[in-house]
Amino acid sequence: MKRFLLGVATLAGLFLASSQAWSADKLLNASYDVGRELFAQVNKAFVAEHPGVTIDQSHAGTSAQARAIAEGLGADVVTFNQVIDIDFLVSKGLISADWQKDFPDNASPFYSLPSFLVRAGNPKNIKDWDDLVRDDVQVIFPNPKTSGNARYTYLAATAYAKEAFKGDDAKVKEFVTKLFNNVPIFDSGGRAATTTFVQREIGDVLITFESETRGVRREYGDDKFEQVTPSVSLLAEFPVAIVDTVADEHGTRDLARTYLDFLYTPQGQDIAARNGLRARDAAVAAKYKAEFPDVRLLTVEDVFGGWAKIQAEHFAAGGLLDKTYGSR
Repeated sequence: MKRFLLGVATLAGLFLASSQAWSADKLLNASYDVGRELFAQVNKAFVAEHPGVTIDQSHAGTSAQARAIAEGLGADVVTFNQVIDIDFLVSKGLISADWQKDFPDNASPFYSLPSFLVRAGNPKNIKDWDDLVRDDVQVIFPNPKTSGNARYTYLAATAYAKEAFKGDDAKVKEFVTKLFNNVPIFDSGGRAATTTFVQREIGDVLITFESETRGVRREYGDDKFEQVTPSVSLLAEFPVAIVDTVADEHGTRDLARTYLDFLYTPQGQDIAARNGLRARDAAVAAKYKAEFPDVRLLTVEDVFGGWAKIQAEHFAAGGLLDKTYGSR
């Protein structure tokens, strides 16, 4: 139960904290919904190396986090799971346009992919994306309007359908619409969706980041849940950035950079790998290779033409996601 009971301050409390005096030895990291355990460990390790430093956390769907920062949440850094949510903050003048050049690997220290979690014995025999549109399968994933996690699910399913139906847009839309219609409840974020599947016992399969499926299976055991890696999935990068206007106001820019640099160190990479994320560091990746199944990963650039095109065609008001989501 510990992964669901880990305390986190409410957004209201964090707005209050962000209005109080800050010092150069305190950071607020606004992060994605299912990153609580990861950053609890990262922060503990970082503070051990930097005594006197305080790292506060805020966790929610990254689209909600980006809007909260635009409305005044005083986050010094963001550790998101979706590029377009950082680009939204760029459009608001809060982060520099060349943020991906500030850190290695396009400012993505680790990566993951949409994966499946099923109940022990896999009673519905779910193996791949096409099983998720069957009439006898209930699928759980969060609301793609608020969750970067869910947007990767939407994009991964769309990418699979594009290959399966050889680019036939009508059949792709029909496939994704069937998937959405098989979701009985849309939670606001990834952790809430996990709670719906694991604790409320709703649904036959949970789609979430591989790191989350690994964490649930590790905590509850193979006698409760099993991971299923689909034949193909989508590379999910986890971009990080300094919120320039906030860090400059708080005088925390140097600490913010040091903190995000820590994610790329062997220690930071090892923590990420132990939490089910795929490390960029070659030595760390090799150390944990046996724990991560091989999977063919597509990219948003190859399938969709990049995040800017995705935003315009899929996620903008009236775009393809609206048409699919509104049809359920």
